[in-house]
Amino acid sequence: MSKAKVLVTGIIPEEGLEELRKTFDVTYEPEKETRDWILSNLSNFDGLLLMGTKADRELIDAGTNLKVITANGVGFDHIDTKYAKEKGIVVSNCPMGVRVPTAEMTFALLLATVRRLSFYDKVVRKGDWIDVSEKQYMGMSLQGKTLGVYGMGRIGSEVGRFCQALGMNVIYNDVRQLDSELEKKLDVKYVDFDTLIKTSDVITLHAPALPSTIGIFNSGVFSKMKNTAYLVNAARGVLVKEADLVDALKNGQIAGAGLDVFENEPTVSEDLRSLDNVIMSPHAGTGTLEARTAIAQEASQNLISFLQDGKPLNQVNA
Repeated sequence: MSKAKVLVTGIIPEEGLEELRKTFDVTYEPEKETRDWILSNLSNFDGLLLMGTKADRELIDAGTNLKVITANGVGFDHIDTKYAKEKGIVVSNCPMGVRVPTAEMTFALLLATVRRLSFYDKVVRKGDWIDVSEKQYMGMSLQGKTLGVYGMGRIGSEVGRFCQALGMNVIYNDVRQLDSELEKKLDVKYVDFDTLIKTSDVITLHAPALPSTIGIFNSGVFSKMKNTAYLVNAARGVLVKEADLVDALKNGQIAGAGLDVFENEPTVSEDLRSLDNVIMSPHAGTGTLEARTAIAQEASQNLISFLQDGKPLNQVNA
């Protein structure tokens, strides 16, 4: 019996593909894999491990023999899941491999933002010095402050635990409230969205990009936040209206922002890049060898479970 054929796209650590290669006939040739190449060759494959390109209708139509697509990560807004379902294609994601590394990046951005490390670094690199006894140069301590988590899933919960270690109180808002036992275990409190934005000292975003969440952090929200508050986003750039964020940062409506994702990435506006009260990273939340290997292994298991055993794992279009 011939092995199923799997196409791997993007840049994936070989360490994460070992089990996939043992099980299936795997094609992984990133030097060839332009979108045109993928469209021309996708009909030869049963499974697709997707990174670095969109699985829109055009691509899905090209995969005439595709049975399963797995995103190499937790986000799947680059895949037309509804159309894939119409075509009988299972779409899955990798929620576990991203949990800790993305929470680490969020926590790093949070600390760097409130302690103004980007600004301090620029000053020292220029050969200058400042006296942080002056209030205008001070950051904010986190002990006793309130962390507002928008999207209390796996990553948001992990970030909450990190911040509690520094003595922060954690509140959250989500489309669904956690059950009382889990809230007690995590030591978090559910609040409505308006309360979250008005009372949090730091707001961290962990929601997916959905019609209900795209652009939800906008001028109206920033105007209600404390002018001493900070925003951290390592989820999806489209949750934040970038132009509105720039205005809020320039006008002192909020104190600063830490960003790993952007509304129109990889393009980041010059206005945003020019601000001293922002620290930025290039969508690097899972940017460690350990994380990328674990995610590729999780994606591989999604493909193996479905193509070999007929059991979908982490399906997002059931």
